[in-house]
Amino acid sequence: MSPPPTPARRAAAGVALLALAGAVTAAALAAIRNLGLLVLVAALVVLAVTAAWTALVNTGSRRIAAAVPAGASLVATVAILVLAVLGFDAAAVGRIALVVALVAVAVGAARYALADEFGPHRTGRRVAPARAGVLLVNPRSGGGKVDRFDLAAEALRRGVRPVRLRPGDDLRALAEAAVAGGADVIGMAGGDGSQSLVADVAHRHDVAFVCVPAGTRNHFALDLGLDRNDVAGALDAYGAAVERRVDLALIGDRIFVNNASLGVYATMVQSEAYRDAKLATAAHLLPELLGPAGRRFDLRFALPDGRTAPSADMVLVSNDAYRLENMTGFGTRPRIDEGVLGVVTVTVDRARDVPALVAAEATGRIRYFRGYRAWSVPEFVVDSADPLVDVGVDGEALRLPPPLVFRSLPGALRVRTPTRARGVSPAAAAPPGIGEAVAALLRVLGGKAARERPAPADLVTPAG
Repeated sequence: MSPPPTPARRAAAGVALLALAGAVTAAALAAIRNLGLLVLVAALVVLAVTAAWTALVNTGSRRIAAAVPAGASLVATVAILVLAVLGFDAAAVGRIALVVALVAVAVGAARYALADEFGPHRTGRRVAPARAGVLLVNPRSGGGKVDRFDLAAEALRRGVRPVRLRPGDDLRALAEAAVAGGADVIGMAGGDGSQSLVADVAHRHDVAFVCVPAGTRNHFALDLGLDRNDVAGALDAYGAAVERRVDLALIGDRIFVNNASLGVYATMVQSEAYRDAKLATAAHLLPELLGPAGRRFDLRFALPDGRTAPSADMVLVSNDAYRLENMTGFGTRPRIDEGVLGVVTVTVDRARDVPALVAAEATGRIRYFRGYRAWSVPEFVVDSADPLVDVGVDGEALRLPPPLVFRSLPGALRVRTPTRARGVSPAAAAPPGIGEAVAALLRVLGGKAARERPAPADLVTPAG
């Protein structure tokens, strides 16, 4: 049970609400004075997005014909905004400064008022240094991060035995051999596909796991609250560290730590050119996948209400639920210990939805697209009449026979992170949305806790 807010926090909540109301009022008055300009800019942006998407999902002369108005609309928008800025008088500049100042006051006061409830809290238990730590390193991951950060030498300096993966080696066999040889903590320096495989071995033998972000994107490390830029620093988890249990997920009998995608993205990943030329590959494949004559994917699954969905253009099944901004960069997960699969599906009506989808994707508001659905379940099944289904699993391109059965494995993995690591994901540390923040501020102003959150039994020092 959260304690009632202090008088200072209640006062800060009142200041935040007043400043926010003032900023909105000032911005609205400025918008009314420039209503015609705003309408024109909005129309040009809609035209640019629609034409750009039309160019992207078509080929030949249609692509060229759509690219011209897309470029022209973009140039016109920039020109209008530049002229508007140059034509601002002192009063307009003053109004902008007032809005910026009020927003700054609102944000600062709200952070103080809500910090206790919405600040990130790290969970886990303190553990002693590893007795026999082993680190598997993949020198080909992440453009050579293993050698660039000299991870083998850094491991030896910490009393950890490095095992270098060479061409032709079986990573799973090396991990199994390390455990059989007495390793009580096993780690992986590589990409998320390698992390999944070694995490599976750690899970099966119930030994602790260390994630070293030596891959390209390192989504798992991000959601563990590690600093992906401090690659060698992750090795400190072999010393005195914080250990907690997190979930794993299964597709068939294959473990994954992040997500599995089906549909458009999974098909693009199958292309050999995708890793080296993502934009060019997407431009080449999108007309076939989402264009007017594009073939529908045969992906059938149960919706939350029990009905069977006939298909979807994109399906994302994740190890716990993501807070998504778009479907290509994915996002981060507030928690990876809830024991569920996050399911996101996107269905596109070729005739009318594509421009809206592009706009939602580009602005990080994919969850507001009308063909977007998201829910959580412990198990999820995708069937298809196709003999093999394209699947991207933690960035690895696979083709698997249906039905595809996904399951969550709650608390399956013991993970160690350095004591100085933040220990929470960006989604967990992110401030609440504007609606949630206003509701919470009103509760604090009224003398109530912003939200009720029972503290876990194994809570350690909050992350800074």
